[in-house]
Amino acid sequence: MKLLTLILVALLQGMPFLNQLQKRDSILIADQLEYGVTIDQASDTVMIGWPQIPSPELMTDIYTIGGWKIDTLNMQKGQIRNYSLKGSFVIQPFADGVFELPPISVLRLHRDGSVDTLTFRSMPMEVTTIQIDTTTFVPHDIRPQITYPVTFAEVFPWVIGFIGAVLLVAIVVCLILIGGGRRVIGPVYKEPAHITALRKMDKFRSNKYWVPEKQKQFYSGITDALREYIAARYGVGALEMTSAEIFDGLKGSDIPPGLYGELKELFERADFVKFAKYVATDEENATVLPLGVRFVTETYIPEEEEISPRGPEDLGRNDK
Repeated sequence: MKLLTLILVALLQGMPFLNQLQKRDSILIADQLEYGVTIDQASDTVMIGWPQIPSPELMTDIYTIGGWKIDTLNMQKGQIRNYSLKGSFVIQPFADGVFELPPISVLRLHRDGSVDTLTFRSMPMEVTTIQIDTTTFVPHDIRPQITYPVTFAEVFPWVIGFIGAVLLVAIVVCLILIGGGRRVIGPVYKEPAHITALRKMDKFRSNKYWVPEKQKQFYSGITDALREYIAARYGVGALEMTSAEIFDGLKGSDIPPGLYGELKELFERADFVKFAKYVATDEENATVLPLGVRFVTETYIPEEEEISPRGPEDLGRNDK
């Protein structure tokens, strides 16, 4: 049995195949080639063990790309399926010369436990490079970029877009001019700052805003209304200032000292509620809205509004 196995191995020994992936009559540096073997008379009764591929370098200046790729060839159906197997992997040379590719040994394991070693002999591979005639070779600079003439089809969309943009601008200008001519002649009334502040603070009159989860909304609403009033009444940029900066800007104003201190304390408490998760007591919350209303009503400057003698029917009528 052992002698029979040796004879079978000797008969099955052959040459592997080497196919170029780039169809050329010679192998050049950096070409990719398919190197592998074909195993005939494989069947369901045997298992094939493929050898491990050295990665990434198969040998000096020869590199492998990926692993084994196995294809089934010539399937013959019957009680036992017989077929041929083709196994290969990709190699790539990076130097010229003649290389002796390594042999490939494949194991074939039978169901009875016997093992055959199929050895495919090594094969030569000649790699060449493009030869340069140094006697007649003249180096040239890189060619400049080719400039193609501009065609009407390329310009036409830009022309249409420009005309459309001009028409759009003209339409917008006409609409502005037409709308500007329809002016309503009559007094334009603006709500005084103290009325706006009182109206906004009145929204927080209910004590439902005193619960801890709504205190931030309560204090923010009151202080924001007071910030807008302070900006309009005293010319201080309160909307963009911190509480400390606001009261530095209000120093020297006509605010009574006691009211100034109470208001400053209110803003400081609001900062604690908004930024430090402080929970104010009901007694503290009860003083917020009355203090805000008292500050506005004691510091606003009454304004005498001039009423036009013309009635509503005169509005929109041009002066002659």
